[in-house]
Amino acid sequence: MKVVIIGGVAAGPKAASRIIRIQPDADVTILEKGEFLSYAGCGLPYYISGVVKKQKDLMATAVGTVRDCVFFQNVKNVKVLNRTEATSIDREKKKVDYRTKDGDEGSLDYDKLVLATGADAIKPRFPGIELGNIFTLKGVEDAESIKEKLSTLTAKDVVIVGGGLIGVEVAEALVSMGCRITIVELLPHILPMLDHDMVVLVEKYLESKGVKVMTGSGVTGFEGDGNVHTVKTGNGDIPAEMVILSIGVRPKVDLAKDCGLDLGPTGAIHVDEKMQTSDPDIYAVGDCAEKINIITRKPCYVPMGSTANKEGRVAANSICGVNDKFPGVLGSTVCKIFDYTIARTGLSDNDAKELGYDVVTCLAPAPDRAHFMPEAQPLLLKLIADGGTRKLLGAQAVGLGVADKRMDIAATAIACGMTVDDLAQLDLTYAPPYAPAMDNILTAANIIRNKLDGYMEGISPSEVKKMLDDGVDFTLLDVRTPVELDWMRIEQAVNIPLGKLRSSINEVDRNKPVVCFCKISLRGYEAALILKHAGYKAVKVMDGGMLMWPYEVITG
Repeated sequence: MKVVIIGGVAAGPKAASRIIRIQPDADVTILEKGEFLSYAGCGLPYYISGVVKKQKDLMATAVGTVRDCVFFQNVKNVKVLNRTEATSIDREKKKVDYRTKDGDEGSLDYDKLVLATGADAIKPRFPGIELGNIFTLKGVEDAESIKEKLSTLTAKDVVIVGGGLIGVEVAEALVSMGCRITIVELLPHILPMLDHDMVVLVEKYLESKGVKVMTGSGVTGFEGDGNVHTVKTGNGDIPAEMVILSIGVRPKVDLAKDCGLDLGPTGAIHVDEKMQTSDPDIYAVGDCAEKINIITRKPCYVPMGSTANKEGRVAANSICGVNDKFPGVLGSTVCKIFDYTIARTGLSDNDAKELGYDVVTCLAPAPDRAHFMPEAQPLLLKLIADGGTRKLLGAQAVGLGVADKRMDIAATAIACGMTVDDLAQLDLTYAPPYAPAMDNILTAANIIRNKLDGYMEGISPSEVKKMLDDGVDFTLLDVRTPVELDWMRIEQAVNIPLGKLRSSINEVDRNKPVVCFCKISLRGYEAALILKHAGYKAVKVMDGGMLMWPYEVITG
């Protein structure tokens, strides 16, 4: 069996390796346009910052062997033609034409063809886009160019255009190298996969680290004298010695389109659950292929290295006659920004509402392990559920604490169709150095259960802020201790510590709505129950408490 694979970064090599493991006598050839093979693209920001010391570490195995052409031939029995571009596909003759960097041309016959052509960085045609020192970050060559240029800069003013995952990760890398960073984002917020109440916390944290975040600000062009020195936006000019374009990527589908393969509504190559295209002898995997959302069962485009590797394996199994299916994606994502972790999976609050779900959410901050452990750090969680079915729809986390394992739990729960009741009863591991006795995600599930069962009515910090700004007549009741008030407080809040609330309950106006809160709003919930038992009617709890209040406070 002759298999030709176009693309040698992630999904392609994964498919090649799996095919040879199942059918050692298969004839497998990889065509790769670039020089570097099977490298960790997600590690590029860490190579720029110096966390990853050597370029070869990005394309080496766990024992340090570089995955180059010789490696694939000797270890995998896979022939690799790097610096070789596939130029056309003849589906009738089952042939791929190619051209090398030296201009030599040739062709390869195939029985099965795998397209792993990846994606291209989006580079809009802004005026001045061809000036020097304007980069994208899509491959090893880009990272090398950025590293080289950084060593020659003087003031090191860098503008990152686009506040997605790569943009914020590069921001951390460049700050560590002494750069002054401005992130320019056209949307109202960076990191659009997060909901408003979570991303504002991230933006506030970035600002605390010296990163200027300009949202709702579109780039209109660049100016310079050979090299860029000014980024022009709708909100004014920004000086810049370097610009990193991080606007996103689009699937590389020219070969597929030219040979008549079907594209999906996202613009990526349409595939079935076996990764087959509209031609049963051609498969598409990785960033060039369309995905299916596990919850909605609708097409989506979520380019991720983790997904690419899974799809490569499924395609290889299908080619070799092994029954396997790729179920789809949840958009599960995690990234590190300085000491913060940002993670999410499933549907966002807004997405779920647009799809017609009866959305119920919670904000649940808490230490990521037993509070008495010195290593404990705050983790700020959000869960999204459907009120009708009680199923978990999505989860998000930000903060200094351990977020990835909670998102992995949530992703598993969503994929298995679990309700918040199921989630709350999971038998998770416990020891003080690793988690609280009631893990953060279990507590968050119980908060949603309390809301669904009528024991608690929540209100988000943004809704509380709007009530304050609109002059709504209500009581914002802070039930923390006086010592905690010295840490920070909301100016308009009335303070009655929880321990004194029962004896001082008449100090709370019965004729006004009441919103209770504390540091994380556990005591706020208890205060709301006390008030309801005493006959107060309109009582709510501010989700997330002070830890998830991103607006102005008084300190000291």
